[in-house]
Amino acid sequence: MSQLFTEDGKLIAVTKVEAGPCPVVQVKNEEKDGYRAIQIAFGAKKHITKPLAGHLKKANLKSAKWLAEIRTKNIEKYKPGDILDAKIFAVGDKIKVTGYTKGRGFTGGMKRWGWSGGPASHGSMSHRRIGSAGHGHADPGRILKGKTMAGHYGNERVTVKNLKVVKIEDNIIYLHGAVPGPRNGFLLLVKEE
Repeated sequence: MSQLFTEDGKLIAVTKVEAGPCPVVQVKNEEKDGYRAIQIAFGAKKHITKPLAGHLKKANLKSAKWLAEIRTKNIEKYKPGDILDAKIFAVGDKIKVTGYTKGRGFTGGMKRWGWSGGPASHGSMSHRRIGSAGHGHADPGRILKGKTMAGHYGNERVTVKNLKVVKIEDNIIYLHGAVPGPRNGFLLLVKEE
């Protein structure tokens, strides 16, 4: 993330995102695939599998680090080998950004759900522990679904809508606000319709 001054002198938080070049690998249609979409690639990888190499060869590509599908109604204007980059966006556009949040592994309830924790002193030995989980009586005699517990936290697919394009230079897009995921993570940018 960074920050920029707008024309009227306001300081705003922006995220710099590299948007392309993304070659079109495949165009999917209703007759063959059952739906209309385009498949795009991004980045380069040192070693790829032979099936992927054959798939990418149709678009004259040697390798790709990431493949993504974007459903669109007007697939007629795309063909394998076309390049999509930051030029498809304009300053002021509203963009939908999809990515994976930072993975935090197996975490306790205090980190995952914001529990306040137990007493901090006098030998309580329950500083960050779960405490009582079920019901005090026999009915229903189990822990109900949806109870906040320790477990896998992060690495979830998240979409942030209505991020405004503030500035475009080369293939770098400046978005007003934050996007999901770590630095150098992969994101899917789609123009809001």
